[in-house]
Amino acid sequence: MVAGTLAAEPEQHSEDCLYLNVWTPGIDGARRPVMVWIHGGGFTTGSGSSGLYRGGVLARDCDVVVVTINYRLGALGFLAHSALADPGQPWLGGDSWSGTGNWGLADQVAALIWVRDHIASFGGDPGNVTIFGESAGGMSVSALLGVPAAKGLFHRAIIESGPPYTHGIDQAADRAETLAALLGVPMNRDAMEKVSADDLVRALGEMGKTLHVGDGLPLPVLPTVDGGLLSMTPEEAVAAGSASDIPLLIGTNRDEAAFFAVGIPQITNLDDDGLLRWVDRVAPTSNEASAVIAAYRDIRAGRGESVQPPDLWVAIASDVIFRLPSVRVADSHAAAAAHSGIGTYVYLFTWETPALGGLLGSCHGLEMPFVFGTVQNPSVQLFSGGGDDAFGLSEGMRRSWAAFARSGIPSNDTAGEWPAWGSDQRPTMVFGPWPGNEGMWRSLSGPRDGELQALAPAIVPAVPVR
Repeated sequence: MVAGTLAAEPEQHSEDCLYLNVWTPGIDGARRPVMVWIHGGGFTTGSGSSGLYRGGVLARDCDVVVVTINYRLGALGFLAHSALADPGQPWLGGDSWSGTGNWGLADQVAALIWVRDHIASFGGDPGNVTIFGESAGGMSVSALLGVPAAKGLFHRAIIESGPPYTHGIDQAADRAETLAALLGVPMNRDAMEKVSADDLVRALGEMGKTLHVGDGLPLPVLPTVDGGLLSMTPEEAVAAGSASDIPLLIGTNRDEAAFFAVGIPQITNLDDDGLLRWVDRVAPTSNEASAVIAAYRDIRAGRGESVQPPDLWVAIASDVIFRLPSVRVADSHAAAAAHSGIGTYVYLFTWETPALGGLLGSCHGLEMPFVFGTVQNPSVQLFSGGGDDAFGLSEGMRRSWAAFARSGIPSNDTAGEWPAWGSDQRPTMVFGPWPGNEGMWRSLSGPRDGELQALAPAIVPAVPVR
């Protein structure tokens, strides 16, 4: 993983992982906005101590308190099966939780309870907490929007490249039984508790190798709609109003899927026939796969972008897996919060990484050092790039994220006005270069929505192609 390699990820691993980090401008009794970061890593890897998201610059420059947390990962954090349920056991705050899986989500709730109870001692306001995360961390934020046990523990939410993916209980049980078979043990609580953590990690890794990026989201575990912490999917919960009192900022990067395509021969060697078969299998559309590909090819050619099959795969996969589901969450949230005065804000990130000779474009994870200001770190610049444009873009994003954490509205003096999302106008803040525009950010209506309209004409209204 490029980002993990350049971010100097901590190498120590332990079941004793429930620690967090706090950056504050001062332990002085002030009531600053609190920003709680949930790291990504596909629910199997990662740490709240990554060099990409050290919180010092964001805390110091924007006068906020930054908290980065850890949570249980892999099978220890998210393996779900009815045989693993622990019904009716006392849980956080004396409540009872009778579900299965989602142990990692429970850890995230526990961290938020800690923040509520202790962050005032670090100069933070427990009544103004923003949760934000990227990738699996963003998916966790999506899930927490629908977790009743988390209600009241946070007051704003930012989702970076984290569409609302979950497993149903049957799908999760199939994954758990596959894992038990790889371990050579029966699927029951007693047998699984006797398996060492190292063996669980090894077996889950083996299972993950059977999942292919070419088939969609290749994650062996996800949060599970278990009837415990999660009683419905995040998108259903948001549409039902679970977050109608919580301002939401959500977005994706232009070339998300490029990060996952590097070194994958079935993608780098993809031909037209292979692309057609893949689109026919995964694209959520009533249009014919050939029509979707033709639309992407025509729109991209009009912009002077590559229309080779591997590049079309990256564009379509980025939209299918990340952008379209995120836009649907924005639509659901905006509709549910329409009468409450609570805003929904959408962004698209287009800055390109210099890593691997620019092969990755504006890939998955690239926005993180801009949000945190770690573009100032020379080692991080191998991934993020540097120079005045990068530093300026980072300042605009930091100020926007912090403004949102402070007030629920991301508009600020640095990046300017950021209009709220609506399904008709669809204003999107574009961070990074944009053809024919100067500067590092601008608000556009439905940028690159021509492709989304080809994918999902029933969901995305017809718009001018941009």
